[in-house]
Amino acid sequence: MNAPAPTTRPRPQRRPGPPGKFPRRRRLSDLKAVTWLVGWYVRCAIGFARVLGRRRATALSAWFTCLVAPLIPENKLAAANLAAAFPEKSEAERRRILRGVWDNLARTTIEYAFLDEILAEFRVHRMDKGNFTATGLEDFLRVREDGKPALIFSAHLANWELPATIAERFRLDLTIMFRAPKNSMVAEDLMKLRNEMMGDLIPPRFGSAFEIAEKVANGAHVGLLVDQRQSGSPVLPFFGRPALTSTFFAKLARQYDCPVHGVRAIRLPGDRFHVELTPPIDLPRDADGLIDVMRATATINSIVEGWIREHPEQWLWLHDRWRITYRRRR
Repeated sequence: MNAPAPTTRPRPQRRPGPPGKFPRRRRLSDLKAVTWLVGWYVRCAIGFARVLGRRRATALSAWFTCLVAPLIPENKLAAANLAAAFPEKSEAERRRILRGVWDNLARTTIEYAFLDEILAEFRVHRMDKGNFTATGLEDFLRVREDGKPALIFSAHLANWELPATIAERFRLDLTIMFRAPKNSMVAEDLMKLRNEMMGDLIPPRFGSAFEIAEKVANGAHVGLLVDQRQSGSPVLPFFGRPALTSTFFAKLARQYDCPVHGVRAIRLPGDRFHVELTPPIDLPRDADGLIDVMRATATINSIVEGWIREHPEQWLWLHDRWRITYRRRR
């Protein structure tokens, strides 16, 4: 007689979840202990930088960052971005630019602890001399005094926090949308610093677009960084390659038809800075006389691209700007 076949208990099947959703893996950075360690590390680093002084601390930070940069995964991403954006440059030139990118990022990070000292070098009545200079004062005063709303776009160039701090020093009512760091302790410290030296800050959250639109409708001045990738946005050219680009800024300009300016910071040799505010920009319009959202966004992209081409070592090439993602649709 044949032996009975062994019986196996069927495995319980997992209950299917809602369509389009997948279980999220918990990352190391999400652990509370890691958040606490990183937060205190940053606080101690800033305290140590204060003891060293701005120039020695920024020089040490830049040296160490450039030393370990080849070990960081974003280094390969930045090298690939530079090769695609500047195929006409030699490999040595692109390596020099990439080293400057890490140098600028390291200095910008340390300069958060010395923003008050940097602003103390800025003289409102001597904007053409010294360690901190600026151009576009006439346009700035016009924006501040005309009683009208205005939109100001910028990019992650040099120390991109400086234009907002200058606006606060000039008593310009400015609303800024900012993205907080993922580490809660670092975000808390940074938010405290920004509240002391900048205008009204709005984090990117549900309803923030309506909050900003309401500010513009009430005559406020709004500043936005427009050089980051925005998932689900239209694809527009940037350095000759398709890139997901937010049209929110151009939509605000179309709806309220207010003056549009660009502002950028430029890092100069010898720990000096220059901030430049453009005159009002005439954005393309459609047949009805309204600002054409897509063409206006492309125009802003081209302006930012021109800024980056002038000082490529001062932009965040570490950002995956050209990655194309699409939202899953039911």
